[in-house]
Amino acid sequence: MLRTLEERDIRFVRLWFTDILGTLKSVSVAPAELEAAFEEGIGFDGSAIEGFARVYESDMIAMPDPTTFQVFPFEGGTSGESARMFCDILLPDGSPSWADPRHVLRRALSRAADSGFTFYTHPEIEFYLFEDAPADGRMPVPVDDGGYFDHTTHSVARDFRRQAVLALERIGISVEFSHHEVAPGQQEIDLRYADALATADNIMTFRHVVKEVALSHGVRASFMPKPFTDQPGSGMHTHLSLFEGERNAFHDPGAEMKLSKVARSFIAGLLTHAREYTAVTDQWVNSYKRLFPAPLSDERITEAPAYVCWGHLNRSALVRVPAYGKPNSARVEIRSPDSACNPYLSFAVLLGAGLRGIEAGYELPPGAEDDVWSLSGAERRAMGYDPLPQNLSEAIDAMAGSELVAEVLGEHVFDFFLRNKRAEWEAYRRQVTPYERQRYLGAL
Repeated sequence: MLRTLEERDIRFVRLWFTDILGTLKSVSVAPAELEAAFEEGIGFDGSAIEGFARVYESDMIAMPDPTTFQVFPFEGGTSGESARMFCDILLPDGSPSWADPRHVLRRALSRAADSGFTFYTHPEIEFYLFEDAPADGRMPVPVDDGGYFDHTTHSVARDFRRQAVLALERIGISVEFSHHEVAPGQQEIDLRYADALATADNIMTFRHVVKEVALSHGVRASFMPKPFTDQPGSGMHTHLSLFEGERNAFHDPGAEMKLSKVARSFIAGLLTHAREYTAVTDQWVNSYKRLFPAPLSDERITEAPAYVCWGHLNRSALVRVPAYGKPNSARVEIRSPDSACNPYLSFAVLLGAGLRGIEAGYELPPGAEDDVWSLSGAERRAMGYDPLPQNLSEAIDAMAGSELVAEVLGEHVFDFFLRNKRAEWEAYRRQVTPYERQRYLGAL
């Protein structure tokens, strides 16, 4: 790595980590300082980072993870190329910080490894491209009028996707597909499956690269879950699988739908604890506008799952079992996370729920093959399809009572997350909105 820095004249190395909410943090070091950084880490004030430490215990250390070293050739310019590494956050005594989202996921993966499993994830990341991003709350303008799979000839979006995919491939992030999504300006790029920690790192890198490439095209990218009332939101449908060595633990050629007992119990865990972990996978006030949207004005249907059920090929279900050919392609798809979640915490709670289902032998209820959105409330209740939390306040309450989520996140992250989200909800709840003024000012 040090030889690469010298040979390619790399002047800056960015050391990255995230706070509890998933905001990317960065400190740049000169290559000459890296050897010392590997030995001693980089000290910083943890009390200045969202949720990391109180002011009287603020000393923390960012320790670079050399396995995540990657050159960013597209950020060269006149100042030479740059590179990045992710960091693990340590306390002064060298122990892992309980506030580090990477450590939370590592702990969950270690528990899976104790049971003989490796956890793989494959995200489909949706986002919008806008001509600008108004800071005053005005409606943003999409860069095109395209729809699902449209080939937007001579469009910024088409050139943007090509450049974004090339940039991602050049830094070692494999892309499976990219295409225009349903709404004007909405894009989707799907990353190839990898182990959950590598995927979470890749998602954080993906967001950075997408925003940088968008700026280079004179437009803005946003991962906001629901920018428009009358357009679909942006989700991060994620495919999950467990492997035992080289064998896919979800595959059983003799079982119904070729789903093993492990897979069925894993799905049952995702369903049983869905309401408890939704505050993590959908952590913003705006997230619930995507899960429970206004009906769209045309023939389009929403693909956001609002009810706790599973189905084979059913895109209205919370958990979908895709058709597959090869045994190693067996997987389940969780459709509730949005693309603005913290991927480390989200993958940790999803894995924790699935493992709880396996360990406790949860039984999988019958699958849903109807369009769940088209059913009446009475029909959904009769079939046992409970709704997900309908707003952030309900999600916080469900999470607060969850022994599972508290165990997976750890006491520090669990408590801070709840406090932060309660404050966000209270700030939102007190706002008088343009909707209220428009509806009531003249009428009352």
